[in-house]
Amino acid sequence: MAAAEEASRPFAGLSDVSISEDIPVEGDISVPLGPSTRRDEEFSTLDEPVKETILRDLRAVGNKFIHVLYPKRSTALLRDWDLWGPLLLCVTLALLLQGGAADSDDQGGPQFAEVFVIIWFGSIIITLNSKLLGGTISFFQSLCVLGYCILPLTVAMAVCRIVLVGGSGTVSFAVRLVVVTASFGWSTFASTAFLADNQPPDRKALVVYPVFLFYFVIGWMILTFSPSQ
Repeated sequence: MAAAEEASRPFAGLSDVSISEDIPVEGDISVPLGPSTRRDEEFSTLDEPVKETILRDLRAVGNKFIHVLYPKRSTALLRDWDLWGPLLLCVTLALLLQGGAADSDDQGGPQFAEVFVIIWFGSIIITLNSKLLGGTISFFQSLCVLGYCILPLTVAMAVCRIVLVGGSGTVSFAVRLVVVTASFGWSTFASTAFLADNQPPDRKALVVYPVFLFYFVIGWMILTFSPSQ
């Protein structure tokens, strides 16, 4: 009977526990406004006009273009990543590659969708390879870096279209070869400058090699492009 009474009163022994007056038993549960909270309120864009939002995003994309043109070991592309710049460059490059002689002769020239798929599928494969090799960079950060580093090759494509206006002779090919080679090297160097610090030291070559092939394929499409007659 005594055991049953104790089981029915599980908290009966707590009546003998005394709480010291020195121990506070109440307090304020309000959350103080620290620096992080004030920072979030300061950068809140809920009440920001659409025009300011667009201009702010365009300035951010422009700053990332500058980082690619002057590559150095920086976390700018990794910290504030976005895919607007890569999308813009991909669409621009695909449009510049249209209207070639291979398109009119049905010889398998790069169509818009093909260029689009090659760029994005190649970027995804390189990103997965980097992650499997132990890279600390996130998936979308890698896509951002690889996409923005297409900028030199996109500029090279625009220069090649201008050069091809004057003809497609030996001199024209030599000029395009120099331009595409320099842009290819620039793109490869810029991407590795941003991605090198996020890979294990003994596996950097395994990460750089797919990047080399990725930009080489894009450069080859640009170099072999010829306008339709």
